[in-house]
Amino acid sequence: MKKAVYLVIKWFVKLFYPKTKAVGTENLPEEACIIVGNHTQLHGPIVCELYFPKKRYTWCNGEMMHLKEVPSYAFADFWSKKPKKIRWFYKILSYIIAPLSVCIFNSANTIGVYRDQRIITTFKETVTKLNEGSSVVIFPEHDIPYNNIICDFQDRFIDIAKLYYKRTKKELCFVPMYIAPALKEFYLGKPIRFCAENPIDEERRRICEYLMREITEIARSLPKHKVVPYNNIPKKDYVTNI
Repeated sequence: MKKAVYLVIKWFVKLFYPKTKAVGTENLPEEACIIVGNHTQLHGPIVCELYFPKKRYTWCNGEMMHLKEVPSYAFADFWSKKPKKIRWFYKILSYIIAPLSVCIFNSANTIGVYRDQRIITTFKETVTKLNEGSSVVIFPEHDIPYNNIICDFQDRFIDIAKLYYKRTKKELCFVPMYIAPALKEFYLGKPIRFCAENPIDEERRRICEYLMREITEIARSLPKHKVVPYNNIPKKDYVTNI
């Protein structure tokens, strides 16, 4: 039943959400890889679910997959910065959307990400999907600005490559992705490969810096457009890529 409801929702979203073109698909390696992009609020997950050109799973907040955890997480992450006089409305809304959230995030091609000991489950499931030939999309921004295009990346997702190497003896590729809803396109850059010989701290820094730099350069090479930021701020405060 949940799957059927999800498919109906997906059909409606695709009906009204602008068709978004993938650019740079030649940069996707033939083997499974990790695609790392700018979150663009809800646009990132929607674009990947509807238009990504390769079999993939997307990391999502695990709290959005559990009925009791949705309200507190949704309010804190989406609406806590709304004006105080209307926050009551969003607190109610966070409870209303909970059943819908559980249905969507448990039916889509997602992998739940947690901030507690359950993160072990996240890593194991991710490596399993990669082993099965599916790529994995990750949006690792957090609330620290990097530049006018993206926020700084949390870097522990790089550890997946270490675990994947232990299991398979293969060095995983990370592909930068820039999503530009205003242009109705998303762009895939040249990949960077994990080096198992290097210390993991060095690889976290090296790979994250490369990905953030490449995403920024892709964005700045495009025609002038509004950048959808990581934070849920008013549209009038959006900046441009130039």
